[in-house]
Amino acid sequence: MRLTAKNFEKEVLMSDKPVLVEFWASWCPPCKMMEPILHKLEMEYEGKVKICTINVDLNPKIAAKFKIMGVPTFILFKDGREVYRDVAAKSEEQLREIIENTLKGKL
Repeated sequence: MRLTAKNFEKEVLMSDKPVLVEFWASWCPPCKMMEPILHKLEMEYEGKVKICTINVDLNPKIAAKFKIMGVPTFILFKDGREVYRDVAAKSEEQLREIIENTLKGKL
């Protein structure tokens, strides 16, 4: 799911499911590499975890609010709160581990 400043609060902060958000930019090669991985995980965890992306160049106020200093930045939100953050591209296995730990209540 692509996020914007208009739907961020509803889709992320008010979500009843955990939400993994990738803050990305079109000029970022590692961000481009993440697209197929995120799409696969989005299908795999459908109904359990939302997996979303937000373009920092098109949504600078959201990027500033969450103090995004580099891309890709991954933030996992649960009950409207940030429970995990990391900067840099991740492997499918790394992202799956983050998601699974959240679902198991470890994050």
